[in-house]
Amino acid sequence: MFDQIFKRASAVARHSAAPFAEERIRYLDYCVDRGDSYWSIRRKAHDLLWISQRLRRRSKLCLTVDQVRSLVVDRADREVTSGPRLDFPSTRRRLTANACTWLRFLGTLREPVDHIPFGSRLNEYAEWAKQERGLSDATIDRFSRNVRQFLKWYGPLGRPLSGVHATDIDAYLAFGKGRGWARVTVSNTVDALQAFFRFGGQQGWCNGHLANAIPRPRIYALEGLPTGPSWPDVQRLLAALDTPRPADIRDRTILMLFAIYALRESEVANLRLEDIDWQRDQLHIRRAKRGKEQVYPLLPSVGNALVRYLQSVRRSSNHREVFLTLMSPFRPLSLSGLYDIVSYRLKSSNIKSPHYGPHCLRHACGTRLVTEGLTLKEIGDHLGHRRTSSTRAYAKVNLPGLREVAAFDLGALS
Repeated sequence: MFDQIFKRASAVARHSAAPFAEERIRYLDYCVDRGDSYWSIRRKAHDLLWISQRLRRRSKLCLTVDQVRSLVVDRADREVTSGPRLDFPSTRRRLTANACTWLRFLGTLREPVDHIPFGSRLNEYAEWAKQERGLSDATIDRFSRNVRQFLKWYGPLGRPLSGVHATDIDAYLAFGKGRGWARVTVSNTVDALQAFFRFGGQQGWCNGHLANAIPRPRIYALEGLPTGPSWPDVQRLLAALDTPRPADIRDRTILMLFAIYALRESEVANLRLEDIDWQRDQLHIRRAKRGKEQVYPLLPSVGNALVRYLQSVRRSSNHREVFLTLMSPFRPLSLSGLYDIVSYRLKSSNIKSPHYGPHCLRHACGTRLVTEGLTLKEIGDHLGHRRTSSTRAYAKVNLPGLREVAAFDLGALS
């Protein structure tokens, strides 16, 4: 392996003679197989050589993340091992990341475990919700996040789960409101806790009447307007990303799916190569909430953007998801990754919006469809709404139409 990376015999000998040579070779072979560039592998080889020299007194490579950081921060024997300039924070971060990735590949990195109080009960609920109730993975994940935060708050109190009272729920919700939770956030938290404790009451490990005692805040129908950037701002954003840079090509395609088809984060993250029907110019989307497939016409602008991304940016991978990370290991983009992309692009373009996640582009699409004169049924079908009540909020954004009604002279009809 080392003779494929380095040309000089002295460099090959130095890397081969250093400690843990076999372990380093196994990892570098893996990096080659997954498609890392030559210069990336060369840099990793140098970093792992330096790390292995710092670990030369150890017989095993079992370390924690904190121990890896201490190797990089402690510069006592830097003169002995030579190596990179540790006074640069970016260098220390790179060495720590490459060392942890290497040890994680070997299975010897002892990573901290995020202990969730009563986590086994939460796992029981999640499994029941999936197998018995048939809830979607997105819904279970949302409920589990809300319950997990409550359990982290309740656990330090040192009481059993059977000792939870309605007053504890009230205190937790007051704690959340103090941190700026809106009524919708409180309502979502209550929904999750009610479902969790209702299941717990059925299983007998908490008060069976607790779920009904949790107060739910009043949510007013059509209380808020859908908020998102204006359509001219969306067009300006997409035009600014029409460059040959790989990141711009990928991100522009993602933003087009959010803004034109009003897709949700999970729908873009789960979009697979076989969902694009090039023969019929169709896009097959499995709706996150309906759980059913919806077919869209593949617009030429979106189709061209997808082709450009697939041909010039996306690396070959065993993953079937369309959108992958730009750096190895090339893996599907996560929901948080998609959120970060949209947020960064909107803020970088100085676009003003109450929110900066992918959902604001969905709202921008719905608002545009209203101004184009589409009916609420047509808008709801495009957005994938299950109920027409979900679409009614967009009727409130047609302000020019409301002004025309307000200016209409009813005197002749009286």
